[in-house]
Amino acid sequence: MVKHLFNSHIDWVGGRNSIGDLQAGALNEKISIPETMAGPGVGTNPDEMLLGAASTCYSITLAAMLERNEIPLEHLKVEGQGVVDVTKGIFTYEKITYHVFMKLAAGADESKAIKLAERAESSCMISRAIQGNIKLETIIKIEE
Repeated sequence: MVKHLFNSHIDWVGGRNSIGDLQAGALNEKISIPETMAGPGVGTNPDEMLLGAASTCYSITLAAMLERNEIPLEHLKVEGQGVVDVTKGIFTYEKITYHVFMKLAAGADESKAIKLAERAESSCMISRAIQGNIKLETIIKIEE
């Protein structure tokens, strides 16, 4: 059994509307509550980082699945959108939608690529971690 260890370090001084420093591997970023949630909007925030983690994991998983299935990929673009609901002061991350744009090499099996793109949603580690808590949707377009 192989286990990988990841670490983060946060320096935070003050209350809700303060600005902190996050260091996690190569990531070194200011953090705060976004302006849309009545915060200072400096750096990134947990909502963006969760969306970024999910989108990154999905993209890498899909690229690996296409490669393993010998489907030549010329270009992959994944645009993620996260929806956070606020009801009675309670913030709930409701949904992540992946808008997937794939350009395949001539002659590649498009239907198999689409099936893999759908399967990648439930195959990546982050998707499995949030499964049952956040709805996931994948919209796939094969580009010419």
